[in-house]
Order: sequence, then C-alpha cells, then structure tokens
Amino acid sequence: MSPSSTTTCTSLLEELQIIWDEIGESYNERDKMLLELEQECLDIYNKKVEKTRKFRAELQRSLAQAEAEIASLMSALGEKVSFPKKEGSLKEQISSVKPVLEDLLMKKDRRRKELSETLNQIAEITSNIAGNDYTVSSGSEVDESDLTQRKLDELRADLQDLRNEKAVRLQKVNSYISAVHELSEILSFDFSKALNSVHSSLTEFSKTHSKSISNDTLARFTELVKSLKAEKHERLLKLQGLGRSMQELWNLMETPMDERRRFDHCSSLLSSLPDDALKKGCLSLDIIREAEDEVRRLNSLKSSKMKELVFKRQCELEEICRGNHMDINSDAARKSLVELIESGDGDLSDILASIDGQIEKAREEALSRKEILDKVDKWRHAKEEETWLDDYEKDENRFSAVRGAHKNLKRAEKARSLISKIPAMVDVLTTKVKAWEKERGVPFLCDKQPLLQTLEDDIVIRAQREEEKRQFREQKRLQGQLATEKEAKYGSKSAKKKPLGQSLNTDNVTKTPIGRRIGNTPGRSVTSGGKDYRGNAVIPLNYVALQKDD
Repeated sequence: MSPSSTTTCTSLLEELQIIWDEIGESYNERDKMLLELEQECLDIYNKKVEKTRKFRAELQRSLAQAEAEIASLMSALGEKVSFPKKEGSLKEQISSVKPVLEDLLMKKDRRRKELSETLNQIAEITSNIAGNDYTVSSGSEVDESDLTQRKLDELRADLQDLRNEKAVRLQKVNSYISAVHELSEILSFDFSKALNSVHSSLTEFSKTHSKSISNDTLARFTELVKSLKAEKHERLLKLQGLGRSMQELWNLMETPMDERRRFDHCSSLLSSLPDDALKKGCLSLDIIREAEDEVRRLNSLKSSKMKELVFKRQCELEEICRGNHMDINSDAARKSLVELIESGDGDLSDILASIDGQIEKAREEALSRKEILDKVDKWRHAKEEETWLDDYEKDENRFSAVRGAHKNLKRAEKARSLISKIPAMVDVLTTKVKAWEKERGVPFLCDKQPLLQTLEDDIVIRAQREEEKRQFREQKRLQGQLATEKEAKYGSKSAKKKPLGQSLNTDNVTKTPIGRRIGNTPGRSVTSGGKDYRGNAVIPLNYVALQKDD
C-alpha cells in the first residue's frame, strides 16, 4: 500500500476508536467488530486473488491456444514460422505471439479463398464437360486440414488441364458449327434448327449460357455432320447422274446451247468431288427437282431418235473393235438389229442397254489387249522395215550419188538394228499372248486370226528364209572357191584383160567400196579381210565371173 492509503486506514481506525469510545462499546464488542472487519478484508483479498488467479489461467490458456493454433495453421499451410518466445510475463508472451497468429490467420483466409475459387472453377468446367445444365453453386467445401501451396498448385494444374480440354472441346464445337453452317448453305436447310437439334445452347438466341461442350453434344455433332456429308454426297451423285443424262440427251436431241445454259450449275458439278467446296444452294432440293423434270422432259422426246441412237452405238462398238483388231461381224450385226427393230419384238431401251454393255466389255478387252497390240505394231513395223531393206539391198544403184541416198543409208542402218530385235519381239509377244490366253481361256485373235499361230508361222518362215540365205551364201562360197582354183590352175584367159580388182575399181565413181556394201547386211556379215563369220572368202555381190581360157 501507498503511504496515503496507510494513513487513511489508520485515520479511519482512529476515528472508529473515538466513535466507539463515545458510544461506550466494550472491548469484547470492539474485538469482535475488528475481527469481522479483518475477516471481511480477508474475504475481499481472497476474492481478488481468486479472480487474479483465474485471469492468469485464462492468459495461460490463451497463450497455449494461440501456440496450438499457430502449430495447426503451420501444419495446414505447410509453412514454418519462427517467433521469439519471451521469458517475461504472460501478457508479454501473448503480445509476441499475437502478430504471428494474426498473420497466419490472414494467410489461411487468403489460401482458403484461393482454393475455394479454384475448386469452383474446376466444378464448373467439370459440369460443362459432363453436360449438366444446372449452375454450380459457389463456395465449394475446402479441406481445412490441407491448405498448403502444394495442394493449391495441384488444383491449379488440374484446372489448367480442364481449361485446355475445354478449349479443345470448344474448338471442336466451333469447327462443327462452321461445318454445319457450310453444309446448310450448300444443301439449303435451316441452320438454327439443325444446331438446336444438337443442343439448345448452340443457337444464337441462347446468350445466357455458354455453349455445350459435353461428350453427348460432340457425339450429336459428329452424327449430324456425318449425316449431312452423306446427304451432300448423295445429292451430288444424284445431280451428277442427272447432269450426265441431260448432256447425253441434249447431244441426242441436238439441244441449242441457249437452252442448255439454264442448267450450267448442274454441268459444273460433273467433275466435283464430295469434299470440294461448292456454291451456296447448288445442292438444294429445288435444284434436284428442276433437273429431274428436265430429264423426264428429254426422255419423253428421246423415243423418236432411239433408232438413230442404237445404230450410232453400234457404229461406236464396231469402231472400238476395228481399232483394236477384234473380231466382229458388222454386216450380220446390223442386219440382226434392223430385223429386231422392224419386227417390234425388242425394246429399244433394252437393245441400247445391250449394245452399251457390249461397248463396255469391248473397252475392257481393248484395255487388256493394248500392251500386246502395241508390241504387235512394233513387230509389224520391224517386218515392214525388213521387207523394205530386202528390196533396198536388191537395188544395184542404191549407192549412187543421187539425192536422198544418204537418207536411205541411215534408214537401212536403223532397219538392220530393228530387224535384229525381231526374234526378241516375237519371244516377248508369244509369252504375253500365252499369259493372256491362259488368264481368259480364249485365243487372242488379231484381225480374225489367232495371233499365237501367226507368230509361230512367222518363226517358221523366218527359219526357212534364214536357211535359204545360208544355202545361198554357201553356194556363193563354193562358186568363189571354184573360180579361185581355176585361176590358180589355168591362169587368166587374156593378159590384156584388167585384173579383177582393177575392173571393179572402175565403178568407184558411182558405187561405194565393196566392204561397205556387204559389211552390215543381215545374213551377210563379214569380218576384216573379206571373210564371213566362218572365215571363208566372200564373193562380192557385184562380182562378174571372168571368162577363162580352156
């Protein structure tokens, strides 16, 4: 107590003594009253001490709670916070802990808000992908025990993955919308109605909700685009068929170009492919109906010219057969057609279809015969060159210095090279023809004759010709040998006559040297020194046997 308070209590006690004296209180009463006063003071002190003790316990509990909460927050946030623990009074310790706790509580509120926002966005995108039409309520429950940055990073990574998937799905949806819009313009149908059949959020009138990106929406879009593309393909094929029919009928009817221009939009589609970008409205049902009406109109006029068309197709068939050396009896076929048409027993459309079928088969067979016929043409050309070369080599004046002689010489050289390839040509042709006949089970006819037999006959003829040439060369060799023996035995008939070599050289002005004349002739091959491939002396073609003395 302060001195002033002590003085006050003493003065009060003295005043109380004076009052007691005036009253005349006994000492027992005075002691009793002092004891009561002392007991009352003691009670007041006890109450104050108890209250102070409770306050101390409360401060201790608050400090413990603060420290426990700090530990819990550090565990939940995944952070370690160091703060100095003072050794002073409880209030000082609490004052040192309180800022740390407040900072952690702020971090907790901020982290919980971030987690809640992230979870809400995840739930919203997940709901969109799942195709749920209801709005996700805000304030998703957050696990208070795990408020770490790692948890937040994981959720943000999941959110980014979902955003990427949402972007991909949205891109697909926009791509589908563009495809449907393009097809709607080509096919002329209601674009908004088609989108609404997929999902109501896709139409331009639904601006309060985002576009649906669910699996169901994507699947519906896939089916819609697939069906529209199939419809586009079907309509394109139908219009192309109608366009071809119109062109065929126009050509048959000799329709003027002005009248044909009404359907230029159909003709322009003949070369189009299903995936090509087409003009707006070019495959509408109105266009198709208009084309169908035109084809029906033309078909009604076609019957008058059907006979002419039948014979035109027959001529086309005959031309294909003639061009590919195929067997066809034109006169009999035409006679049969005339009898069938005049009798009225056959339908002209069936007859035309039959001829078209024959034309198709003829084209297929012509395609299969093309390679062989090309080789036949080369073989025949080589034989023609061989015939020309034989005639050319029989010409005694072929080496004369006349105009064009050098061209014939060049042609002869090329002809000899080509003729040397004839056996190989025949072998290749024979192999090809046998393979063709084996595959189809019928003989390969060329100009009504079996080509294989023609080739075999050519082989036999060439062998006979080679044998004749060989015998001719042998005969010439024997004649030359006999003439040489006679000269060696009897000598020249007249010394006045010029030697053989000199008599031959008199023609050098107009004729080529002997070696050049006979050096490259097929069947007459020679080596250096005037000998053939057997080593025998060769008699020059322009050799004139000199008369010998008896």
